[in-house]
Amino acid sequence: MTRTVLIIEDNPGIGELVRMQVTDLGMAAILVDRGDEGLARFRQGGIDLVILDLMLPGMDGLAVCREIRSSPGYVPVLMLTAKSTELDRVLGLEMGADDYLTKPFSVAELAARIKALFRRVDALSAREDIPAEAEPLEVDGLRIDPVRRRVFVDDREVELTAREFDLLWHFARHRGRVFSRAQLLDSVWGYNHEGYEHTVNTHINRLRNKIEADPAEPRYVQTVWGVGYRFMD
Repeated sequence: MTRTVLIIEDNPGIGELVRMQVTDLGMAAILVDRGDEGLARFRQGGIDLVILDLMLPGMDGLAVCREIRSSPGYVPVLMLTAKSTELDRVLGLEMGADDYLTKPFSVAELAARIKALFRRVDALSAREDIPAEAEPLEVDGLRIDPVRRRVFVDDREVELTAREFDLLWHFARHRGRVFSRAQLLDSVWGYNHEGYEHTVNTHINRLRNKIEADPAEPRYVQTVWGVGYRFMD
């Protein structure tokens, strides 16, 4: 079954480059140059991935992403941005983007990100790593329900993004084991590009802000200086 990728990009050159790469990967590509028109096309259905520019006419990429995330079902979103500040990246992730690429980017990197997102979708659909009978994990006030993908801290439910949950569950399944940023990229994101370890840092900071009583002194996700991170043992 051919996958369909919706590309919402107002720069003709970049839009055509992305469209060509998507078709080279054997997928169908739909290219739209306005945010509002892209959202309207998404709502018609049949979209398997959205590649979304941040700055768009009609409706900006953050608003489009927020609307996509409020829709039923799960469709991955890869955000493209000409901005490279930490704030812009975090805003995109907060709105529900699964990943981002900062312009300019290489064709090989774009292809790797697309493939990684679809591998993750397939894993979520198959639930190969979470048996239907898997029991919730409880440790020191933190409760993780892997089947329902729900997290509670001291009986208060915490809303995590799909990637944040995957990261937390990966840590919790390997309590005490230290993971480098490169290992986490490979295991949780499904790809590893040198120089993109800051993606891990951003997600861990956001995860700590949600589950830790004091993110500056984390109890669950701990830093091992000079090596990486581990879940409390």
